[in-house]
Amino acid sequence: MHVFKLKLDKIVAVMLMIIMAVMVINVTWQVFSRYVIQSPSSFTDELSRYLLIWLGMLGAAYVAGQNNHLAIDILPAKLYGPAKQRLMVVINSVIMLFVVPVMILGGGNLVYITYVLEQKSATLQVPLAYVYLIIPVSGLLVLFYQIVDILKILNKPLAQN
Repeated sequence: MHVFKLKLDKIVAVMLMIIMAVMVINVTWQVFSRYVIQSPSSFTDELSRYLLIWLGMLGAAYVAGQNNHLAIDILPAKLYGPAKQRLMVVINSVIMLFVVPVMILGGGNLVYITYVLEQKSATLQVPLAYVYLIIPVSGLLVLFYQIVDILKILNKPLAQN
């Protein structure tokens, strides 16, 4: 499972770099077309908005997988041994209790509804289901990362806590 996580991390990291590069090019084109050519591009605002959504959601999942997300770690820092191990399992379980109904089920429902209703973006005419697809995908990534983290915590010898 560790090897799969490392490969998944690499894929997500590359996707984030590509999204960021496309955003930079997109915004640079918008500035150039607006101020140099004096004819602003019509699609760049919408594209940058959707890329930012993907960057934020996928980036949050990636950071959760790296265990570098924002956290108040006062209590974990004071605990050792089995108490810290149990607390970390509870914290990861609470994250999973949020991710499953909100991101995976709720995001999946949003994707389904926008797909069935055939909603499209105003300028790009891209189905909004594709834009919102990142919500359940990120939720699945976070869920996977939390499961891997729980397994790592439970398999770690108590002396290392």
